[in-house]
Amino acid sequence: MYTLPDKNTKQRERILQLREMRGSQAYQVGVDAETRVKTMLLKSGWQILLERARTKRGEIDLVASKESILCFIEVKSRQTTSEALFALRPAQQKRLYNAAECLLAQHPTWSYDQMRFDLVTVDAAGKTTWLEDILRQM
Repeated sequence: MYTLPDKNTKQRERILQLREMRGSQAYQVGVDAETRVKTMLLKSGWQILLERARTKRGEIDLVASKESILCFIEVKSRQTTSEALFALRPAQQKRLYNAAECLLAQHPTWSYDQMRFDLVTVDAAGKTTWLEDILRQM
């Protein structure tokens, strides 16, 4: 026996489809921002050591080095720079720090005199803002 689909079921399915589309778009915006930042770093003389470095304790968007600096870089893309700045919450800061610890253990040959965490924001107009040394040991 055939029953008519429940209106709420169709509505739920549509909402899930929209969420999935937004998630895919947000993912692509993030990838594009990371690519933009990577290009900026390379033009500035940085060497990219890792991209989207995943560990059991978190992910770091870019790991780069220049001279004797080892830099863990988080990229945030939002409509405005201020929105991007506020997107790095304390819980994520802790995950970044923990992920960096894992990466340092996995790569004992990395040589550096200075290590830091930087945040690079990309707004809707494509403007990048680079904030150095945003995170200290907790």
